[in-house]
Amino acid sequence: MIDVNELKFDEKGLIPAVVVDYATRRVLMLAYMNRESLAVTIEKGLTCFWSRSRQELWLKGETSGNYQHVISITADCDRDALVIAVKADGPACHLGTTSCFEYPVYESDTQEEFSIDGLMEMIRGRKENKKEGSYTTYLFEKGLDKILKKVGEECTEVIIAGKAEDRAETVYEISDLVYHVMVLMVEAGISLDDIRAELGRRHVIDKKVKQEKMV
Repeated sequence: MIDVNELKFDEKGLIPAVVVDYATRRVLMLAYMNRESLAVTIEKGLTCFWSRSRQELWLKGETSGNYQHVISITADCDRDALVIAVKADGPACHLGTTSCFEYPVYESDTQEEFSIDGLMEMIRGRKENKKEGSYTTYLFEKGLDKILKKVGEECTEVIIAGKAEDRAETVYEISDLVYHVMVLMVEAGISLDDIRAELGRRHVIDKKVKQEKMV
């Protein structure tokens, strides 16, 4: 890790901080920090910024309750900008939206944005609003046994591809498996946040085990 003293603040003593969701990496907001607000952020583990309009420190969530718990702070190569990964208690925007960045300026006609969360929403939508001809809807209509059968089949396909050491085929089959597992998750009422939380708990345990081995 770099030393905080290596960071380059501008002529007003500020450094831009891009806040992102630790799990989805979605940009939540852009704010500015000075040395004092950065120190408070590190000390409390909560984002604290410098308000350029009010000319005072601003602990995010102090009035709204929408605190941002800091997971990590990363500087760019020039040391003059920060990315802060957080776990947010609520919306980042004062307008009540999850992110301040909700207003498209341009969208490509040929390149589509993809995210696991977006895929999950699509799958959930196929369950709640049936779409004729949709394979996902078909799985939900057939029910749990059919979904479990497909998960089992895809597990087998992953094993076969992995055993053959066929990287491309393994990627393909893992993608099929992930999709069918997500269908199962929606059917069972399990969210991506449930999985992230469970994996997060295991990550903490793994770090403790590594530390114990080093002692």
